[in-house]
Amino acid sequence: MQPYSLDLRTRVAAACHEPGARKAAVAQRFGVSRAFITLLLRQQRETGSLAPKPANGGPARLLSADDQAWLVDYVGQHADATLAELNDAWRAHSGRPVGRTCLWNVLREHGLRRKKKPARHRA
Repeated sequence: MQPYSLDLRTRVAAACHEPGARKAAVAQRFGVSRAFITLLLRQQRETGSLAPKPANGGPARLLSADDQAWLVDYVGQHADATLAELNDAWRAHSGRPVGRTCLWNVLREHGLRRKKKPARHRA
């Protein structure tokens, strides 16, 4: 999700500083949430800037590069294993649980699983 532009942020902040301005009315006028306005004004008060904060990159990966290599090797040896079986093998190997979606994403990134093809209908 892209942050709101600096131009929009500036116009929203200016509208909030007009006499008699209410956050709800400003939010509706510019198509933003009241929570966004609250955070924007707090940021302006605390830092003096309206610029969007830099992206933090999201949460850290659950599986390190070594963990991913183990999983890829395991799938190479057990190509017909289901996600449930992979999850059990992972848990036995590492001692810590991860979700099946995490395993699926790693395998897909390494080209080992593909999206299902849509079913064909025969006439």
